[in-house]
This record gives sequence, C-alpha cells and structure tokens, in this order.
Amino acid sequence: MSIYDFKAVNLDDEEVSFEAYRGKVLMIVNTASKCGFTYQYEGLQALYDKYNEKGFEIVGFPCNQFMGQEPGSNSDVKTFCSVNYGVTFEIFQKGDVIGEDAQPIFKYLTSEQPFKGFTGEKAEMMENMLKTNFPQIWEGDGVKWNFTKFLVDREGNVVGRFEPTVDPQDIEKEIEKYL
Repeated sequence: MSIYDFKAVNLDDEEVSFEAYRGKVLMIVNTASKCGFTYQYEGLQALYDKYNEKGFEIVGFPCNQFMGQEPGSNSDVKTFCSVNYGVTFEIFQKGDVIGEDAQPIFKYLTSEQPFKGFTGEKAEMMENMLKTNFPQIWEGDGVKWNFTKFLVDREGNVVGRFEPTVDPQDIEKEIEKYL
C-alpha cells in the first residue's frame, strides 16, 4: 500500500488519483470552516504559493466530526475557502477522518504516522479539552482535531505528522528538507 493507491473526489466532483502527486512533496490536511484553527488556511495558502513551483502540493479534506465545525455543503466549503482565504490548492469533498467510516487515506496516514502528542503553546489546552470532553478521540493514533497535517515526501513516504497546535509556517523548514 502506498499513498499513490488512493483516490478522492474534489469539490468539482472530479475523482483524483493520488498518482497525480507522484514525485511531489505533499501535505494532506483535514480542515473545517468554523474551527479555532481555521486561520491556518492562510498559512497553508502562503506555503502553497511559495513552494508550489518547486513541486509542493497541499490537499484539504473537510471534516465535520469535531464539534460540527464543517456544517455546510461541499459548495459552501468551496465558497468559504475561496472568498475568505483565497485557497487555490485542491480541496476534496467532506468526509470522516476518524472512526469506522474514516476515509481510507486517513486510516493509512495515521498508521504511518501515529499520534505522538501535541506541541506548541496550545498543546496543554488541546490535551485537556480532549481528555475531558472527548476521551474517545484522545485514545489511539487517529486524527485528534481539525488541521492535523501529514507530510509526504517525493517518494510517497509519510514523513511527518503535525498536530493542529503547529501552525503551517512552523513546518516550513521540514517542507524545505524534502523539496
């Protein structure tokens, strides 16, 4: 199994094979429009603008599993991302990233890069919130919240996992390593 074995349907109802990303550095992010981390769209777009010509791609997967923070339709997501953050990287249709119905790509990503804990200034807050309010999410290696970011190198290896408490600009040096 490899990252290139997966397919997803984008917001334009087109099926995209991840084979299209072969040879590129890829960041895969689960997203939401009404999350405390939604501001990260801006940083993601900035990274995409800076490194896309060097072979860097970002793909977003909207998810409504974390406190209903992506309640709109796929069309709403597309409009929100474009109007509010000028997002030009690929966004796929909404789907689950945890649990029995999780999209296969997220099952794969979390098996390749298990949860190692939160870092950054919001780490303690996130850990306490999950342990107290969502112990079922806290357990295991699954995605813990919106804006979990996975980094894939040019050979298709999942080489990094960055929790929502890590802002996109703080991953820049890691991205540069693989470009």
